[in-house]
Amino acid sequence: MKSANYSLRSNGLSESILVATPFLAGLAVAAAALAGRYGIQAWQAFKARPPKPRMRKFYDGGFQPTMTRREAALILGIRENATADKVKEAHRRVMVANHPDAGGSHYLASKINEAKDVMLGKGKGTGSAF
Repeated sequence: MKSANYSLRSNGLSESILVATPFLAGLAVAAAALAGRYGIQAWQAFKARPPKPRMRKFYDGGFQPTMTRREAALILGIRENATADKVKEAHRRVMVANHPDAGGSHYLASKINEAKDVMLGKGKGTGSAF
């Protein structure tokens, strides 16, 4: 009789495991479905966002009446505390791209030259010819 009682208990335990297994499997499926839904929504939101420019943002606004070191550094694309060699190299690079003989503007060329002068400390605050 003892063995029969034991087998009943054993069947009861295995029966509760058999009942819990589909429940746990259903719970896992539901969790996977929710995670997949969240992933799809996140991907669609990622695709719908406006594209970010990959370049640096340009300086907003026009030129100051008298050029500052900050504005001169922004024009030349260097730091305010750049060495004289860096200033000359940046001036040459920007001037080649904007030279009036190569289709650039005389006004921009004068501002580039003024930026170089301000950065090198020559004729500080003289203003542009235009």
